[in-house]
Amino acid sequence: MSKTIVVVGFGPGISTAVADKFGAEGFSVALVARNEARLAAGVAALEAKGVKAIAVPADASDPASIRAAINTARAALGPITALHWNAYGGSEAGDLMTVDPAAARGVFDVAVVGLLAAVQEAHADLKASGAGAVLVTNGAFGELGPMFDSFAVNMKSMGVALANAAKHKLVGLLAARLKDDGIFFGQVMVAGMVKGTAWDTGGGGIDPATVAGKFWDLYQGRGESYARVS
Repeated sequence: MSKTIVVVGFGPGISTAVADKFGAEGFSVALVARNEARLAAGVAALEAKGVKAIAVPADASDPASIRAAINTARAALGPITALHWNAYGGSEAGDLMTVDPAAARGVFDVAVVGLLAAVQEAHADLKASGAGAVLVTNGAFGELGPMFDSFAVNMKSMGVALANAAKHKLVGLLAARLKDDGIFFGQVMVAGMVKGTAWDTGGGGIDPATVAGKFWDLYQGRGESYARVS
């Protein structure tokens, strides 16, 4: 039976490595992001490796857009077997003491609202597949504790920290809620700079292929639901 993974928040780094890894393991791949040129290049790279792939432009912060993207992927590639949520948000609220409190709601648009919409839309497929999985990239700013809070404050990434912490909780809640449906939830917490991303200024120490390998191990094992890479 054919398998399809939808990669939301596609770009250089982790999501490219995940698309490559799952594509090499026989998955068709739907790449989802706002940047159409980046999507086209990603599809071309996958097709050059013999992987069936499509580009689906969408906004991860917009539930309607994400629901439509899931439907487009299903129509083109078949039922969804796995969803990789690599999108992130919250950078607009770097300092919680200066951000408009009303605008601070937006830090949850990608991390909570978009992810929830994607899982709801893909739910029937994930349940029916018998091997359905939701794989979530997260960042260490979302970990609890004064050390991580200080890091987030010093780097003016408080909104990202809030979003990541909320995403971590959402993943746990959905995992418990959908356990009886046979849907596996796996989360990789990335604690450090990833090579090849827009934030890598030459000091990136984490190989995105290592993160993709962790996701594959979680998906295959379907036991441990959490891994940390630093």
